[in-house]
Amino acid sequence: MSSTQVSKIALIGSPNSGKSLLFNRLTGLNQKVANFPGITVDIASGKSADGNNIEYLDFPGVYSLQTISGEEKIAVQAFMSALQDDVLEAVICVVDCTRLEKGLIFALQVLEVCHRYNKPVLIAANMIDILDVHDMHFNAASLSEALKVSVLPVSAKTSAGLAEIPEALAQASVPPASFQSDIIASDESINHLHAQELAEKYGPKGDLLIKAQTRLDSFFLHSWLGGLSFFIIMYLLFQSIFTWAAPVMDGVESIIQWLASVVLPMIPPGVASDFTSDALFGGIGAFLVFVPQIFVLTLVVGMLEDSGYLARAAVICHKPLRFFGLTGKSFIPMLSGVACAIPGIYAARTVESTRKRWLTYLAIPLMPCSARLPVYSLIIAAFIPAQKAFGGLVGWQGLAMFSIYLFGILCALFVTAVVSRSSAELRTDLPFVLEMPPYRLPSWRPLLRNAWNRSKHFVTKAGKVIFAVTVVIWVLGYFPNYGASLGDSWLGSMGRWIEPIFAPFGLDWRYGVAILSSFLAREVFVGTLGTLFGIDSAGEDFTSLAQQIQESGLPLGAGAALLVFFAIALQCVSTLAVLKRETGSWRLPVQLFVSYSIFAYVAALAMFHLVEFLT
Repeated sequence: MSSTQVSKIALIGSPNSGKSLLFNRLTGLNQKVANFPGITVDIASGKSADGNNIEYLDFPGVYSLQTISGEEKIAVQAFMSALQDDVLEAVICVVDCTRLEKGLIFALQVLEVCHRYNKPVLIAANMIDILDVHDMHFNAASLSEALKVSVLPVSAKTSAGLAEIPEALAQASVPPASFQSDIIASDESINHLHAQELAEKYGPKGDLLIKAQTRLDSFFLHSWLGGLSFFIIMYLLFQSIFTWAAPVMDGVESIIQWLASVVLPMIPPGVASDFTSDALFGGIGAFLVFVPQIFVLTLVVGMLEDSGYLARAAVICHKPLRFFGLTGKSFIPMLSGVACAIPGIYAARTVESTRKRWLTYLAIPLMPCSARLPVYSLIIAAFIPAQKAFGGLVGWQGLAMFSIYLFGILCALFVTAVVSRSSAELRTDLPFVLEMPPYRLPSWRPLLRNAWNRSKHFVTKAGKVIFAVTVVIWVLGYFPNYGASLGDSWLGSMGRWIEPIFAPFGLDWRYGVAILSSFLAREVFVGTLGTLFGIDSAGEDFTSLAQQIQESGLPLGAGAALLVFFAIALQCVSTLAVLKRETGSWRLPVQLFVSYSIFAYVAALAMFHLVEFLT
């Protein structure tokens, strides 16, 4: 390869082969990595981190060049186009050497198509670190001789063998003609038989890995122990959002208070001082306090992904999800929606059935995404005491968080059940087939890096919207009387117009304004309320927004109604835009926005009257 021109190298392989982690190591980029089939849904690129003139292209993992799912179609079409357009210098086919037969089934197809387009191939036999731990080996040299291409043992986790990749690429050769005329279009059983023969002859010997996986599966996939462990793990996930993040949240709030005490005395009294106090520290500061919870949520979900447990959770959930018209593969997009609806919608490409994918689209916006988390945390903190029960094992706030998350999930299942039963076409199903990835210890560095990047992206993306909305809200609430009376301001006048809409479930005009502003992004609700309460309490010391809400006399029923409303309403412009992109039409996004808004209003009204009746 030329030493002056940048060479484009494709990274392709089957799911769970460690391809994306290898891409991270080679480029130093922060591509999301997970131990679940089909988790990578976009094609990423990055220059070599060691200074070589190499650009790596990371394609989504696929099982075959004969596509089934929408994600596989994207990957294979892009790969074939790159070969046809002659933009690739070489191809790295990544295989899991602990499961060599599975990787070789796909590698044989890659060798055939690269022979057709005269492209050199390097097979990267990943995860040799696992073989070393179990004192197992495989004959890479003999496998290389049998395939007539280079086979390089590597470990993306420990970086073993990665330094040899540039030299191995320089020496890579074009695969010879296959033993078949067209291995891609031929009988799959012949391809499988050849891969099995190669794996048995040159692959690692021993069954220690298989026995360990079987023992773990006998517990996590047990008829009732598996379900029990699933609910315990999910509960611990939501409990950790409060327990792990609480100290950091207190630290962030203390820093904001300290900054306010330092900065505000330096600004002369007037418009600038009021803006800094009410809009910046009151509005944006109230939002930043909840960022640690986003970090914890992303980290815990990433641990479940990387360990291989999520695939087992999908199997556990398949039977109950079928009752609601979904499939076990819908579980991963729905759980991804807990972090953000947008990656959840993209992950729905792994659902082969078009009808089931459409139903999954209906469920994802109702999943309790991280944008709702600041709203939930604020309202729960205002009404639920930070106390524990049962010997300190259960926190009431964590239990409340778990309950509202569970409520959102149940609403999603209710919607899909009703819609699927209304159409005989949607009740048809394809067979549920899902590969069980191996259990592995999570790699902490990419997990922490992904959680950090997710939190940073959340702040930078939402922060721009929150700042813009906060400035508008503050200006409308501060003028024309310079903050003397919020009720007599422009915002107060506007709020009186919309107050009758939200008054039936106990909310005054301030909450109505915050709800309307949150249709740009749910988390704006917190910043808007922070600005409104900051203006209304001008001259007071900086206090937490939750305490101000508590002291404002908001009834418990209104707080419960707010939780229900935000659990259902589709208040995210980005989600609507991505749904339009994935479905190719505005029809479904508009239908969901209107129907979920009506559903949210009716459910919130019912919750308000129920709580008021009980209390």
